[in-house]
Amino acid sequence: MKIPGFIVFIVAAYFLSTAAYAHHSFPAQYDINQPVALNGTVTEVQWTNPHIFIVMDVPNEDSGETKEWTLELGGPNTLLRLGWKRDDLKPGDVIAVDGSLARNGSPLVNAESIILEATGRRMLAGSSRNDN
Repeated sequence: MKIPGFIVFIVAAYFLSTAAYAHHSFPAQYDINQPVALNGTVTEVQWTNPHIFIVMDVPNEDSGETKEWTLELGGPNTLLRLGWKRDDLKPGDVIAVDGSLARNGSPLVNAESIILEATGRRMLAGSSRNDN
């Protein structure tokens, strides 16, 4: 039996749309009740869809050891609308970040705002907190 093309299209669209919606669920991945503030140095910027990721080294003031953290920001279009430029953050920049910690305890943060130490500029990070 041959399945009509429009049925295949509808089924595929349904599964693709639910997958796209699921990846934006803030409450599933991050805990608003676990705010985190980090200060450290940017080591990598991944300016890609669907979200921008920043990797940073955060020193522990007590032990002197450094831990790598990953920040999740909004998508490129969201950040551009918020006034960001692609080269606003680069490796070596020292930043302060406020956000919410990942539920699984990994060093992953949904960033809400970032302050560039060199200029004091505060930038909103296009947090997906309200995307339920």
